Amino acid sequence: MPNHLSIPFKKTYSCPIPIATRDYIRNHTEDHPDAYIRDINQWKSLRDIGTGGVLHADRINFAINYHAQLVFILAKLPPDINLEFSYAHAFASGPSSLPVTLRSIAFERASVLFNIAALYSQLAASEDRSNQDGLKRASAYYQNAAGVLAFLSESALPKLGPFVDSENTPSDLTEDFVKSLEWLMLAQAQECVWQRAVSDQYKNSLIAKLAAKVSSLYNNSLLSIRLATADTRDALPHNWIPHLETKYYHFNAASQYRKGIDELEASRYGDEIQRLMIAEADAKKAFNIAKRAGVAQAVISDVKSLLDVVQKNLSRAERDNDLIYHQNVPAPSGILAIQEVSMVQSIIPPGLRDPKSVIGDDSIIFGEMLGWGAREAINIYNDNKGNLLREKIVEPAQNFNDEADKILQSLNLPSSLEALERPIGLPPSLLRKAEEIRLEQGPTKIDVYLDDVQRLSRHVLGILDEAMDILDSEASEDEAARRETPMNRPPSHEANQELVMKQQRYRTILTQAAESDELVRRKWEEWEDQISELTRDKDELEALVPSSTVSMTGKAVSTSQTQIHARALRGLLESLDDIRRTRDDLVSRAQRRAEGDDIRPKVLAAAANLKHGIEMSAVTFEDVSDNELAKYDKFIQGLTEGRKKQEEILSSIKSTNDAFIQSRKQDPVVKDREQALQFLDLAYSHYREIIRNLDEGLKFYNDMAGILTNFKEACKIWSSARSREAILIHRNMTSLSIRDNASDESHEVPVSTTSPSRTDARKQIAGIPTLSSADWEAQELAPPPTKRTEKTTKHRW
Repeated sequence: MPNHLSIPFKKTYSCPIPIATRDYIRNHTEDHPDAYIRDINQWKSLRDIGTGGVLHADRINFAINYHAQLVFILAKLPPDINLEFSYAHAFASGPSSLPVTLRSIAFERASVLFNIAALYSQLAASEDRSNQDGLKRASAYYQNAAGVLAFLSESALPKLGPFVDSENTPSDLTEDFVKSLEWLMLAQAQECVWQRAVSDQYKNSLIAKLAAKVSSLYNNSLLSIRLATADTRDALPHNWIPHLETKYYHFNAASQYRKGIDELEASRYGDEIQRLMIAEADAKKAFNIAKRAGVAQAVISDVKSLLDVVQKNLSRAERDNDLIYHQNVPAPSGILAIQEVSMVQSIIPPGLRDPKSVIGDDSIIFGEMLGWGAREAINIYNDNKGNLLREKIVEPAQNFNDEADKILQSLNLPSSLEALERPIGLPPSLLRKAEEIRLEQGPTKIDVYLDDVQRLSRHVLGILDEAMDILDSEASEDEAARRETPMNRPPSHEANQELVMKQQRYRTILTQAAESDELVRRKWEEWEDQISELTRDKDELEALVPSSTVSMTGKAVSTSQTQIHARALRGLLESLDDIRRTRDDLVSRAQRRAEGDDIRPKVLAAAANLKHGIEMSAVTFEDVSDNELAKYDKFIQGLTEGRKKQEEILSSIKSTNDAFIQSRKQDPVVKDREQALQFLDLAYSHYREIIRNLDEGLKFYNDMAGILTNFKEACKIWSSARSREAILIHRNMTSLSIRDNASDESHEVPVSTTSPSRTDARKQIAGIPTLSSADWEAQELAPPPTKRTEKTTKHRW
């Protein structure tokens, strides 16, 4: 049996790469999936030979090549493209051990790296270490295994965080576990160096230093695995940790033994005895641990051999010192510690650090695709641009206009001024507004809009009801299935809580929207007659508004002082109109800029300047996005300046209007004309407000229709998955019942290694069928090559 440990492969299973990748490209990129048929097929083929499972040196290049492609794939696609990867625990034993399934290409990459390290370790363990060449190759392989594990720890494990949770964690891909394996590989590499030094009969002092480092590395591996969680430690073979403890004490004893020989050669007989006493104590500890825990027989033989040699030399040293040398034996603290000498390091294969050197430029999978980080940056920029345009420019401009209109309406402007300036006929501004409503067929348009809003409201509510019908149907199926087959899974009313809560939020939003729709409808009913009057022709409108050529008392309509204030008011109103036109022009210019604004070339240029193959997220392009959004600052600044001027003008309008009112005669005819004009002006304002509200409602319901359609599809997918799971549970229970009956007939008692409740719970968490299900297409791992029979030589101490 070998006296070294090797890392087993993580067993994997087939996954639907073509289906998931094509769906992602179709739904999340501007490309057509057919453009990447060759890339998708290449990915699938590389995975078949690059995920480990075959013990042969040639497989190293295949695995490193696949890892390199995964690095470039992660630069083009996000980790989660709805593609599930399943890997069993490296130390899983028996069919009861469920694999971990994660929707993460980062998980695939980490597992591939783990299997590369496992391949290196198994190649090292299979070397014939009875000769110098075999020891050199074994040491090199172990150092490569340690390098891959170090690279896994620093490069891949940190990116797994968002995809794992406490219930679905690959415990063999945790920091402490991987670090323990790295220390173990270095310890075994150093042990090969120590064995070469013993074979070549190096100086005892140097051999002692090499052995001390071996002991230290085994101890580091032991400490790291003890820091891991209990579940992680429990997954290891029962003799794994005792093996590390045995090796730690074993090589500490070997180091002291060799240093004792060095003390003998230097005539330090007392120090020699103390070191041999320490060596004997540690060798006994190693031997007892190994025997008690069932460590490999080769390790027990090595320790026993060392213990025999140490005890023999200790007897000789004590006898010689008692009869001849009579030197004092110092306390353990009185002898110098042995200085450690390391001859190994974690060597990362160059192809992992520089993936481009492995595959070149022409063979990169999805090489022509825009990276997902760049694509996401473009989408985020367009969203931010739309939000900025709406929240910082369009809506503020509308609010500034509404604020001015509200103040003017409260002051009865410009109706009071137009009533004075045009005692006969209608003001041009009112004629323009009436013409606008007449051309738009305002009342008919509002009626159509109201009907459309109501129809869309019923439609989206129907979609939501259909989604709930799907959940209700699944719940009924679940109840019926439970009556036939016991199921260790949450009932539907518990499992679908998240979907039901989301439905409740959507329904609340729709209820609030319906209340808003009713307010708009009541506003239309209140102003329908007045707005309809604005659709009359000019003569009919003039008949609705009284003239004020002469007052009822026969006096002139206005005095010179009133005319002065009227002219001042007209000038201020024209200035306010100028500000409004400038503001509207700013909004139009900003909207035109946004329509023609394409950040894609700048993002592509920035991506081209980055290191090829680096994983680029949207954050990578934040500077580009910020610089482009800065183009809209001048429009925001223009609105801010316009608002300041508007506030100054409105303040002047208020004071001037007060003077205008005071100077004007209280003529009831003029008052009637003012009120009629103001009423028609208010009708137009409400018309525009109702149209704006209905436009927003139509957009809201159209957006909600898309959202609720996706929600309905999610409910359908969830319900289908639950139905399939129920069928699988029923089949498994039926199969189990048949096997139990057959077992009873043959009087055999089945042995269960895992409680059914725990196993079923883990199945539910993983979201995958049982390993006995036909849904799994296991990629069986080939056995190690048999062309060489491993030889383990007995250590010479």
